[in-house]
Amino acid sequence: MSGPWDRGPRPPRPPGGAPRSRPAPAGPRAPRRDTTEPAAPGGTAAQARRPARREELRLYGLNAVDAVFRRRPEAIRKVYLAEARIPVLKPLLAWCVKHRVGYRVVADEDLERLAASAHHEGVVADVQRTAPLPLQDWLASLAPGAPALALWLDGVGNPHNFGAILRSAAHFGAAVLLPPASELALSGAAARVAEGGAEAVPLVRLPQTGAALDALRGAGFQLAATVVRGGDSLFDTALPPRLVYVMGAEGEGMDPALAAACDRRLSIPGTGAVESLNVAAATAVFLARWAARG
Repeated sequence: MSGPWDRGPRPPRPPGGAPRSRPAPAGPRAPRRDTTEPAAPGGTAAQARRPARREELRLYGLNAVDAVFRRRPEAIRKVYLAEARIPVLKPLLAWCVKHRVGYRVVADEDLERLAASAHHEGVVADVQRTAPLPLQDWLASLAPGAPALALWLDGVGNPHNFGAILRSAAHFGAAVLLPPASELALSGAAARVAEGGAEAVPLVRLPQTGAALDALRGAGFQLAATVVRGGDSLFDTALPPRLVYVMGAEGEGMDPALAAACDRRLSIPGTGAVESLNVAAATAVFLARWAARG
């Protein structure tokens, strides 16, 4: 599987309209998957879709749900859990009772249906989504002159890669910067892979590229384009106390104009036995090198 920066800067996208849709295949339709929500005793089954409002998010996994409970319990809207998870989730359930937040004990297959995943770990929760911070607000929150680290995700879209990136960013104390047109957002899958790290990482919405570059440089940041080949060795380069790593999109690589606008280009040297690292693995290496800069 190719990584997001495996091929260096991506070529400019050609102009053109939206791709044509395929005609529907002839013949009978396949049966639809059952998506009914487990019914309350004596009640009727409701639709078990993800929260209809964009402001809400369906999380699953013990660490993902527990991180929301510890950091912003007021965001929790509803909880579903397996009976076996009652002992470990007692503090959360007590909070739900006190604040009149609904919870329901359901069967394992119902949790799998609610999460649309077998990796629910016995708990699913609907929570209020938090909007990304504007760049200027995040910059204003930094201690004057203090070291700071961020990741500019230029097109990264795979939720499992995003979750792994969030986990590494939480471990090393980095923020994640999202371009203005990016549709990347926290999902249940990403939050589960992040193992609670999603709640610890500032998500920051960037303005247009030129304004973002000016604001970051004005706050003392340098920007490093991360490339597979042709960059300075990450391990032989002195890194500044304020740094933004720019990570390119899976498969397509980095926007060439953005790469050219960066202050430096960095590569991770290796044996050459494989073409490159996956974006999540590469991100962890870049973050660890900054943390060990001395």
